[in-house]
Amino acid sequence: MGAYLPWTGAAPINCCLKKRGIAKHTWELRWKPVCGSTEIELSRWLKRNPLFSHNSRALISAKQSFGKGQRGRVWESPNGGVWMSVAMNFDKANFSVGLFGLAVAVALANRFEKDSIPVKIKWPNDLLVEGRKLVGFLPRIIYRGNKPKLICLGVGLNVSNRVPKQGISLYGITGQTNISTSYWTHEVLIAIEKAICLLGSPISICKEAERLLWAKTVNKYNSNQIWDIEGLDFDGRLIVSKGLIKETWNRWE
Repeated sequence: MGAYLPWTGAAPINCCLKKRGIAKHTWELRWKPVCGSTEIELSRWLKRNPLFSHNSRALISAKQSFGKGQRGRVWESPNGGVWMSVAMNFDKANFSVGLFGLAVAVALANRFEKDSIPVKIKWPNDLLVEGRKLVGFLPRIIYRGNKPKLICLGVGLNVSNRVPKQGISLYGITGQTNISTSYWTHEVLIAIEKAICLLGSPISICKEAERLLWAKTVNKYNSNQIWDIEGLDFDGRLIVSKGLIKETWNRWE
């Protein structure tokens, strides 16, 4: 585990956002030194104070004691990583949670590629380097009737924190010491904004995601069957085949 720059609040993130001047949203940030789950804390915040304006919110914690990944799996969240949950108003169009998740994966992957970090997208919600998890995220959409009201996202990024055997951190990849978690929190927020912009072009999202896919085959969930990956559809679903059989998988149903 590498050294990390300790942080004591949301001020360093706000400073990065203002200094760079590229954020398109007005962010309401709330930081905690430790919490059970940023997803639970964000839900409580939204319940107490609904997000009626065009602002966006992020609940950030230096450490989670009960972080959860896909299908309720434990997500280890010690000091030194980026652990946060985001909510944004978005009612311009109807789209699937799968496409939103794919847009996030593409935007984050493009950001890491700028630093020559060779990330791959493991469908539906992980970014890998050398087969080990660097980032995991959980997208969801809150609807009003049939139209999206809020888009929400939980994100975990290994920066310089302790990681399990199947994980990898930015420190482990680059060897860089004194990595700023507040800086990378800011970078994730900007990538999420870019993902929102990408939603207007499903074709571009799918084409870029297919370029970044982690493998050409995949094991079917709860099965030993290996299927060939054919590509992605415009709802972010994985198109697979086995012999003459073709299926479309959706993890977010």
